[in-house]
Amino acid sequence: MPDALTATPFAPPVPLQGWGLRLEPLSLAHTAGLQAAAADGELWQLRVTWVPRPEETTAYIQLALDMQAQGTRCPYAVLDAASGRVLGTSSYHDIVPAVQRLEIGYTWYAASVQRSHVNTAAKLLLMQHAFGPLGCAVVGWRTDILNTRSQQAIARLGAQRDGVLRHHALRRDGSVRDTVMYSMLAAEWPAAHTRLLEKLKQLAPVIA
Repeated sequence: MPDALTATPFAPPVPLQGWGLRLEPLSLAHTAGLQAAAADGELWQLRVTWVPRPEETTAYIQLALDMQAQGTRCPYAVLDAASGRVLGTSSYHDIVPAVQRLEIGYTWYAASVQRSHVNTAAKLLLMQHAFGPLGCAVVGWRTDILNTRSQQAIARLGAQRDGVLRHHALRRDGSVRDTVMYSMLAAEWPAAHTRLLEKLKQLAPVIA
């Protein structure tokens, strides 16, 4: 992506691959795969993240594509590189070219691959691309204050906890959540990169 963070709208995402994963630009062709991933654990029942029910998946993808057209989001499908199975999804979002900032979020995975190497590997691919070709000065994350698992996962990436936005956003059930914000500066990325590579060697030693 040439000068991706200075382009308007944000340039289309490019495929990313490594550690047994392939991140493909999300499209309606991934509908059935995302439906199957969400059904693995009936993830739409989770209160602290928003995962589409089967009948909502097409609209869910279309909204992501509409946001991409507006320059505010770059959505990916996360696939097992060997089998082509869709494992979940993640996105760049809240893209602010003027300060070379974006966030990584809209992330969820099939229950059967949670607590595996998948999240670490996918985040590493996205962070490498953000701090590398995209030239980001900062990458951010946000999560529901009740989603302690997500907070722990973000902290393990090496991100710093910036604070809490109180009474910030609606949950799917209509309640209002507080949002915990995290970030990582470009200067902090090299050390985080080294730690994440070591972590992946432990989680998936035979996957390059």
